[in-house]
Amino acid sequence: MPLPRLHRDDVFLASTGLAGGLLLWSLGVFNQGPHHAVVDSSWAVLLPLCAMASLEFLRRTMPRTALLAGTVAVVADQFTRGNIATILMFTDLVYAAVVYGAPASARRLPVVTGLVTVAVSVGALAWYQEPWALLLGVLTGMVSFVPATTGAVVRNHRQAADAARLRAEQTALLAEMDRREAVVAERSRMARELHDMVAGHLSAIAIHSTAALSLDDADTSREALGVIRENSVEGLAEMRRLISLLRDGGDSEEPAPAPTLAGLAALVRQAAANGAASGLEFTLTAPPQEEGLPAPVELAAYRIVQESLTNALKHADTGEVAVAVERADHALEVTVTSPYGRRAAAGPRAPGSGAGLVGMRERVALLGGEFEAGPVGGAAGRETWRVRAVLPVAKDDKEPSP
Repeated sequence: MPLPRLHRDDVFLASTGLAGGLLLWSLGVFNQGPHHAVVDSSWAVLLPLCAMASLEFLRRTMPRTALLAGTVAVVADQFTRGNIATILMFTDLVYAAVVYGAPASARRLPVVTGLVTVAVSVGALAWYQEPWALLLGVLTGMVSFVPATTGAVVRNHRQAADAARLRAEQTALLAEMDRREAVVAERSRMARELHDMVAGHLSAIAIHSTAALSLDDADTSREALGVIRENSVEGLAEMRRLISLLRDGGDSEEPAPAPTLAGLAALVRQAAANGAASGLEFTLTAPPQEEGLPAPVELAAYRIVQESLTNALKHADTGEVAVAVERADHALEVTVTSPYGRRAAAGPRAPGSGAGLVGMRERVALLGGEFEAGPVGGAAGRETWRVRAVLPVAKDDKEPSP
């Protein structure tokens, strides 16, 4: 079994205590006279002194063992002429047993030493029946109860400091976790914005470029290239607006405002121009101007319509794509329906990744609304694909201020 590693403070206390005790012994300074000692030899004082000094090496690593052995040594010292250094080192063992010992021992030692002090005081007073006998109880308390109580106070302060340090570390960890979650949420929001802004333009470019490559007609190719150029320019403009919002500064231009429901008509007209070659017709049913809507609700409704139109350009069969926006029961309801099923006439289409439906669902969930998307009703082979989102609007948002 390897020996416990000695601490430099323990070595210092043991060396200092032993040197002081030897100095007092060499000068003939003892605790009691030769007539009161059971063993009258001055050399007998050195045995408890050396034992107590060696126990100081164990005060930190084996505090309970050191205290038990030290108690035997200090009792043995009372049968000799006594050395004050032995008693002082014992008080340090009591203190160390509370500070470095097990929690149960640290709780019991102040109580035990207090009871011992009371017992010694009462016993001495009953034996000698003199007031000075109470001094024996006071000395016992100073040797045992006082260092045990001091050790308990120091241990409580250390535990409180450790608990405060742990709480600080936990708070810092929670703050770091919150920061990471905020970064992830912001990245998700940016990904949705970028996808919704650019996906429509890129889908139109893919559709018309496929048409230009598959049809050997000069007029069709020229028309397709015109649509490609228009969508490329608009897509670049949308990306520039998003990038300007992400820059830290140094740009004198104000960031562009978020799109609102007022831009739905232009959005539908653009989709109609992009989908004319695929046999798609687009209609919009919406109030002339919705006032009092929160900006997040308007942005979510606009992006849902934008992504639904993009999906219609990619996947819808020939027919009518209907966009309806209405206000009901303190909520804004957005519905986009498009032909769904086997295409009567196969045309160029752009592939999809499924990120559009995920982004729409996330937008609605952030506002606490309802979202559903999927085929509904219709004749066999001509079902209708419907996207429906209900975005809650606070009641006070629509009512004018008093």
